Amino acid sequence: MGKVVMYSSVSVDGFVADENDQPGPLFDWLSNGDVPLDESGEMKVSQTSYDYTRPYWDQIGVTIVGRHVFDLTDGWDGKPPGGIDHVVVVSHRPMPEGWDPEAPFHFVDGVEAAVAKAQELAGDRMVEVAAGDVGGQVLAAGLIDEVRMDVVPVVFGSGKRYFGSVHAQHLLEDPDVVIQGNRVLHLRYRVRR
Repeated sequence: MGKVVMYSSVSVDGFVADENDQPGPLFDWLSNGDVPLDESGEMKVSQTSYDYTRPYWDQIGVTIVGRHVFDLTDGWDGKPPGGIDHVVVVSHRPMPEGWDPEAPFHFVDGVEAAVAKAQELAGDRMVEVAAGDVGGQVLAAGLIDEVRMDVVPVVFGSGKRYFGSVHAQHLLEDPDVVIQGNRVLHLRYRVRR
């Protein structure tokens, strides 16, 4: 089975969005370079960020998100973002009325069930867990192997926390990747077991 990785862009003070669920400048690094990150050509990053990010994205088979993110994005119109094969949505509610049952979105109740479903779908590819409340719950359940963050030089002061509402201490190894891109610092930590 592939690794389970918690990931997001994050402010220096640890937020993935402001109080109004807006990312502000957190994704500016995805458009401040000259190397296309995907086939659309809309995202352009520095060569350094491309060399780190593209291979990571290519390993992802499934992304796990919470219902809140699903609702905010209108389920990406039934097409998983970034070329991902499947999205697992953690929700206590069923799929929305009129939702296409053929869309590669899977609604499950609870983070343990979400990780199990995602690993089944991903096979030996990576399972990405969106940072925030769901990511923090998966970390607290001991199911995260690695934490990746793209730290952007901005201070929000308040908002949606990268680790959600995790209240217990969790030890990470020293970062084994530290890469400076253009207005972003890419970090990777293995979770200490």
